[in-house]
Amino acid sequence: MQVGIIGLPNVGKSTIFNTLTKASAEVANYPFCTIEPNIGLINVPDDNLIKLSKIYGSGKITNASIKVLDVAGLVKGASKGEGLGNKFLSHIREVDVIAHIVRCFYDENVSHIAKDINPIGDIEIINTELLLADIEILERKKEKLVSISKSGKSDTRSNVEVVNYLIDRFNKGSINISDFNGIFEKNKELFLDLNLLSFKPTLYVANMNEDTKSISLYNDLIKKIGTSEVIKIYGKVENELLELPENERDYYRKELGIEEDGLKIFIKKCYSMLNLITFYTINENEARAWPLIKGSRAIEAAGKVHSDMQKGFIKAEVINCSELLKLNSIHKAREEGRVRIEGRDYIVANEDVIQIKFSV
Repeated sequence: MQVGIIGLPNVGKSTIFNTLTKASAEVANYPFCTIEPNIGLINVPDDNLIKLSKIYGSGKITNASIKVLDVAGLVKGASKGEGLGNKFLSHIREVDVIAHIVRCFYDENVSHIAKDINPIGDIEIINTELLLADIEILERKKEKLVSISKSGKSDTRSNVEVVNYLIDRFNKGSINISDFNGIFEKNKELFLDLNLLSFKPTLYVANMNEDTKSISLYNDLIKKIGTSEVIKIYGKVENELLELPENERDYYRKELGIEEDGLKIFIKKCYSMLNLITFYTINENEARAWPLIKGSRAIEAAGKVHSDMQKGFIKAEVINCSELLKLNSIHKAREEGRVRIEGRDYIVANEDVIQIKFSV
């Protein structure tokens, strides 16, 4: 499960990537600085881990993490191969969630592909290119399906109808994903095969600086996109704050008038959009958080920890984190019968603390 950071050239993608991963992706003031995608892991903030580690006396803490790709900057005409278009689009197809960085700052020292800074216009450029690339995929799929349908397969003819419908809607322009929920449910296998860029969950990230012009651009973006799909990150500031101890960063954010840690909000939002929950395995050696697809069973959680646990699964001892923290003792939890015994088909809940019993 991975998040792809995309955007036009020089909107601050690599700066934000560096800040998130504390990596050293090249950052430069010219288009296509990033040719091959930079790849990094980002830890998911989790206040429970320290508290849980104290209960167990754990010597080590390991956060859940998600993979992030910093993809090359896109330009108008990418769907026809302009710039690094084809390469860019192939990289986006690999990701599960798109984080679309939008420039909401003025800086005469950082060039932009257009004369004016226009977040809405920038989004339209990229969305149009994704749409055009999807139409090309659909046209190819249609040719293949039509050829197969001549053999008389009824399901193939049905797929041709769906693809024709999609081509017609896509050619009309703007796509509202919710309009396709019904058709998606009936044709899941086809949609998974198509892997359309326009249907990937997207988070818009306003890359800000501290002046009022930046706030004005952000407000314009909110009016167009909506508050639930937009977050703001002060990319340059957050990158500079990495030089400070973590406990001092909130103080300087407040001094600069930045009311929240945009990086933490970004990570948690992406984690949720990836449809992930967290479960914990804890002992005296390590308190560890694991990402798991929502709706997964205990047997699948066991496989995340180790394949031997999955193969030899006997049972799972489970208590939710909130209940354990209230009791503040795993021994007390056992004495009071709060630790449940669950089988392989138990659906793991968010923030479950699980101990797998297995045979080797």
